[in-house]
Amino acid sequence: MEIRTLRYFLAVAREENMTKAAELLHVTQPTLSKALKALEEELGKKLFTRRSFSIALTEEGVLLRDRAEDLVLMVDKIEKEFLSLNDITGGDLYFGLAESYQIRYLAREIREFKKLYPGLQYHITSGDTEQVTEKLDKGLLDFAVICEMPDERKYHSIPFPEADYFGAAIPSDSGLAKKDAVTVDDLAGLPLFCSEQSWENDIRPWAKEKFPRLRLEGSFRLAYNGSMFAKEGLGILLTLNNLIDTSPESGLTFRPLFPPLEMKMYLIWNKYQSFTPIAERFMKQVQTSFAGR
Repeated sequence: MEIRTLRYFLAVAREENMTKAAELLHVTQPTLSKALKALEEELGKKLFTRRSFSIALTEEGVLLRDRAEDLVLMVDKIEKEFLSLNDITGGDLYFGLAESYQIRYLAREIREFKKLYPGLQYHITSGDTEQVTEKLDKGLLDFAVICEMPDERKYHSIPFPEADYFGAAIPSDSGLAKKDAVTVDDLAGLPLFCSEQSWENDIRPWAKEKFPRLRLEGSFRLAYNGSMFAKEGLGILLTLNNLIDTSPESGLTFRPLFPPLEMKMYLIWNKYQSFTPIAERFMKQVQTSFAGR
């Protein structure tokens, strides 16, 4: 199985059209068709369902697409790493980021780092802890930012200078919005929105024995999407401070949870990974900068 063939496959899967994919790849359609047919024969599985004007992935095709995307990303990352070994002006850095207002600290470090290494190219992917650590473990990322205590057996880490805190985004015309803080008793029985990760790892231990009284109406990985549902009066969003618009014009009011529920952020990387020179320099800069705050 060749990387080039996987690139062909991903192009067809993305375009859902053999002709368009061939044009993007700058190959003839017969060449592309022959390569994909050989791939199906090699795997012994049908990867596409051919329709009149389009192509759809079979279940086996979807599985290969997910694996091929990671594999091609890894190959591209390795190529760029070797190209940058002798490049003292830049290189590529790959980050997986959880949502947090504190990401501004990382953005500032990248801004300052880019002044020293103007050839720097950085690549950002977003997700919750499970999503970004999975990519980190596969070697697709250099660093991840997570909002929970990292596993010290697997990762080195640098804590961010501040802590976030959880609160409730409440429709401003609700009586609950008039309170200074929100308790478990205030939330009991009300429809709540939260990420699945935070619901289990943060809200459950915060609520303790009263947790069964809380009702999860829907789960959102992105706080912004959850805020739209809260704004329409469908429920209350439990989220970190400063992630969504709670200005007077937004229709939402943010109130902290009580007792306070703080959340530390960490920049992490695998203990046994080999850094490129540019990644090593960036890690040392962040260590020095964050330690001085």
